[in-house]
Amino acid sequence: MPRRKSTMEPPEDFEEQIQDIDVGDEMRTSFLEYAYSVIYTRALPDARDGLKPVQRRILYTMSDMGLRPDRAHVKSARVVGEVMGKLHPHGDTAIYDALVRMAQPWAMRVPLIDGHGNFGSQDDGPAAMRYTECRMAAPAMAMTASLDEDVVDWKPNYDSRETEPQVLPAAFPNLLVNGATGIAVGMATNMAPHNLIEVVQALRHMIKKPSASLDDLMMYIPGPDLPTGGKIVGLSGIRDAYESGRGSFKMRATARIENVTPRRKGIVVTELPYNVGPERVIERIKQLVQNKKLQGIADLKDLTDRQKGLQLVIEVKNGFHPEAILEQLYKLTPMEESFNINNVALVDGQPRTLGLKELLEVYLDHRYDVTTRRTRFRLTKASDRLHLVDGLLIAIIDIDEVIQIVRGSDDATAAKERLIAVFDLSEVQAQYILDMQLRRLTKFSRIELEKEKSELEKEIGDLTAILEDERLLKRLVSGELAEVAKSYGTERRTVLLESSGQSVTSAVPLEVADDPCWVLLSSTGLLARTTGADPLPTDGGRAKHDVIVSAVRGTARGQIAVVTNAGRLIRLGVLDLPALPPTANAPNLQGGAPVSEFLSLESGERVLCLTTLDPDSPGLALGTATGVVKRVQPDHLSNRDSWEVITLKDGDEVVGAAELRTADEDLVFVSNDAQLLRFAASAVRPQGRTAGGMAGIRLAPKTRAIFFGAVPPGRDGSVVTVAGSLSALPGTDAGTVKVTPYAEYPAKGRGTGGVRCHRFLKGEESLLLAWVGLAPARAASATGAAVNLPEPTGKRDGSGVLASKPIDAVGGSPA
Repeated sequence: MPRRKSTMEPPEDFEEQIQDIDVGDEMRTSFLEYAYSVIYTRALPDARDGLKPVQRRILYTMSDMGLRPDRAHVKSARVVGEVMGKLHPHGDTAIYDALVRMAQPWAMRVPLIDGHGNFGSQDDGPAAMRYTECRMAAPAMAMTASLDEDVVDWKPNYDSRETEPQVLPAAFPNLLVNGATGIAVGMATNMAPHNLIEVVQALRHMIKKPSASLDDLMMYIPGPDLPTGGKIVGLSGIRDAYESGRGSFKMRATARIENVTPRRKGIVVTELPYNVGPERVIERIKQLVQNKKLQGIADLKDLTDRQKGLQLVIEVKNGFHPEAILEQLYKLTPMEESFNINNVALVDGQPRTLGLKELLEVYLDHRYDVTTRRTRFRLTKASDRLHLVDGLLIAIIDIDEVIQIVRGSDDATAAKERLIAVFDLSEVQAQYILDMQLRRLTKFSRIELEKEKSELEKEIGDLTAILEDERLLKRLVSGELAEVAKSYGTERRTVLLESSGQSVTSAVPLEVADDPCWVLLSSTGLLARTTGADPLPTDGGRAKHDVIVSAVRGTARGQIAVVTNAGRLIRLGVLDLPALPPTANAPNLQGGAPVSEFLSLESGERVLCLTTLDPDSPGLALGTATGVVKRVQPDHLSNRDSWEVITLKDGDEVVGAAELRTADEDLVFVSNDAQLLRFAASAVRPQGRTAGGMAGIRLAPKTRAIFFGAVPPGRDGSVVTVAGSLSALPGTDAGTVKVTPYAEYPAKGRGTGGVRCHRFLKGEESLLLAWVGLAPARAASATGAAVNLPEPTGKRDGSGVLASKPIDAVGGSPA
């Protein structure tokens, strides 16, 4: 039997082609190709839109599918399949993971995808893509806006059958706002999220002053703003990162000490560090307790839900100091973690480590390019349309002759040639006239066309001006950024604390003597107590970081109270507050802690001032937005932890409260239409805590009181007023500020209208802020940075001068 020829044997005419290669060279070449692929197509974001290729392809595909916020959700598997089949052949798991992250509010400061279903938690993964649904979030529409107007370059996909954008238009700075994390080959990136409003303010400042320094920019962007809130302790590492692109900072959980049972205190954790889940913290605490490395914990409960958010309750055993246990939790558990910043991103196709100013400059250059290309596209489109409208107007004027030419022509080509010859039209105009519908041949068509021509000429003029004038282009970009911040911006969530990293509670011993002290409230909402009874510096209540807006005497083991705009008085133990070390200079309230760590406030409720619970004090005075004034005597105060001290009408709120030192003090109202009224506190009789008060200032229709306070007699006082426009984006319009001696304003009777305290300039229609108190006055911005005030003027109704930056709070001498 003949032997069957093996299929593995080469044919007889086969000529071997064997190449000898060096294994080392082949390994080096293959490794470099792999590293290049990971760096440029997978791991690092583009500095312009802040997106990795997979994220960009997901958003572009969803935009192409029409999955807008006003449309219904679709299965995530459908989106993943479209992305994988057309643009990203790297596996469905990688695509779905990227999609899920863009929908998680604890991972993204401004989520780009609106998820429906189980998209996981900080500890658990999401459900499978066949169970979840998604669509674009509203901010994602801003990322992909104007893609059809030739604003970016396009490139072929992996098989050259489709095209995709090389970068998205990105109407907001996504890289800084949402941060980025990626591990490539030989390099990695780890960028922290920031607040959208703060970043936009810095960008608009750079548009006005391209040579702005890092210190100027950090007045607008003082530090990261993490999606999970918490606190950042130590700002030196942040400055290093903003300067060089590399740095680190410590993240700390937000916790408060309160009575969790009638006889026991506990630690309630409401915010955890970024990328730290509650189960991870719980597991670590259980390990420490079992190993007897952490003592004093009686119970641990996870009360987290969708309504209240994160809430870990750590019950403390009797006989243990909660502050000391909290300090141990910071040291031994993930309740305090480090974040290492490494700002690596692709710039012009090359990985670079960027500081804050470089990141802002790259984004602004991108927006200038996008806006220029969009304007040029719209100009071309408007010019083409105007060309057609001109041809239609010629045709409508001589419509009878046009019809006669068309009817007398043998075919469409001949008709087009005759129209071009007779009316001197272009080929495009002639073809458009031939394609015109008969219903356009009415007398109204000419009116509409003439109106359209006028509008097109105006549009062309505006677009041409933008292209020819760089100032108009920058103004347009600045205005669009302001609109984005107004639409999608939110308040800062993360508290910045300038400290060496050591917990402020470590300064609180187990046994504290009941010594006299001062309790202080800063303009950024920090509470603290001093360790001595020495008078505060009389430099206008100016702290090292921000302004002291309220101060009250107390004792270390005593109690004080806070007054809120909801008319509530809440009792507060002085011992629970962090203690500031004694200093001969102004106190540094960066060692303080936020009010939210000690008080449970309702939505929209904020603390106005501090007050004593001393029964021998003259009492408390309150003023409301509708001009109502009330005095409350100490013997009318309840023994509960929280109670109302005034009955407010619907729509009213307390705008100011003051602890009276004597019954001879002046009470002062200031309204938003720049009316100031001062009258004696003795003109207001004390009332019970449930009373609604009496008439304080007579207000004009549609005006409200914006300030109420008290001024002791015989002391030098100041009146600070800031005027501006209510339509401006918060924090962008500094307004005009004026400082006037308090003695310039005469006293009038209670219930009258007062006298004018500020004359508005053109473009100003309201007072943005007012303050009356003991001189000298000091001002601070929303971040606590000092703002210089002008010298006092004797003109009580004069106009102000332009402020150097927006003023958020004013304080004076607390003593």
